[in-house]
Amino acid sequence: MWEVINLAAGFALLVFGANYLVDNASSLASSLRIPNLVIGLTIVAFGTSSPEFVVSIVSSIQENSQIALGNVVGSNIFNILVILGISAVIFPLAVKSTTTWIEIPLSLLSALLVFILANSGHADNSGYHVISRRDGYILLFMFLAFVIYNYHLSKKGDITDDIKVSEQSIKRSVFMIIAGLAMLVGGGRLVVLSSVELAMEIGVPERIIGLTIVAVGTSLPELVTSVVAALKGNTDIAIGNIVGSNIFNIFLILGVSAVIYPVPLVTGANTDLLVNIFASLLLFALIFTGKGRKIERWEGMFFIIAYLLYIAFILFRQVPG
Repeated sequence: MWEVINLAAGFALLVFGANYLVDNASSLASSLRIPNLVIGLTIVAFGTSSPEFVVSIVSSIQENSQIALGNVVGSNIFNILVILGISAVIFPLAVKSTTTWIEIPLSLLSALLVFILANSGHADNSGYHVISRRDGYILLFMFLAFVIYNYHLSKKGDITDDIKVSEQSIKRSVFMIIAGLAMLVGGGRLVVLSSVELAMEIGVPERIIGLTIVAVGTSLPELVTSVVAALKGNTDIAIGNIVGSNIFNIFLILGVSAVIYPVPLVTGANTDLLVNIFASLLLFALIFTGKGRKIERWEGMFFIIAYLLYIAFILFRQVPG
């Protein structure tokens, strides 16, 4: 019963936190003449990636960094196939030119790069592939390039969207963004901890918990934030949040994790890395179907079905032969 109460409290924090975050991020973008896309790619993306950051960094400090890879890759797959899928079903997502040709390809590059790094060498005398500290520095260098890109994008100050935002002072907007982020992180933590406890009580294997509940649980802030943004018709934040989160997860979170402690490639992880690449390729390809650059409702449903098939494959693979 206590875990159920924690789940309910966590979901409540996520919903309220997402509302505060989306509304005040839009207000801040309007006040500072910063495109909403930049806010989604930076402040919102980093804030909603905080659960992944905490889980991955703690696991690396404890020299259990294989959790970091599963958490990051699992979250990225969930972000594209489920969160963007649900958001598109709610409200078809128009994709801007810069997102189409820069941010989404950069997200795809991150998926390809982590696969290459994970399979390019071996740990000393260990016999398995590993993302080394050197690889971690490469990922962090890519993250620095992403930050510089966002800085130049924000300097343009080109606001072409006709989006209704509540006018707030800059100080109030910043305070409410911080409050929203705190509620998202706190809610995500409550949901993850209570979900893991419930799963273990009913005898679900720990590997399945890591690939599903932990990855999905740490992505709940992205889910709620993007869905709320889609309901408000604010597709810049809905898409920017997901693309930015995926880039943050690979370049920053996995990069820092590998620098702290090398990340081993455990059995079956390559399948997840390939699915991550597939999801990114699918996102890029489906933008060009139909009229205009949009993710339509039927494409959102296709994303969701693809994720369900992936989960079914994971569960089937665990069934003893």
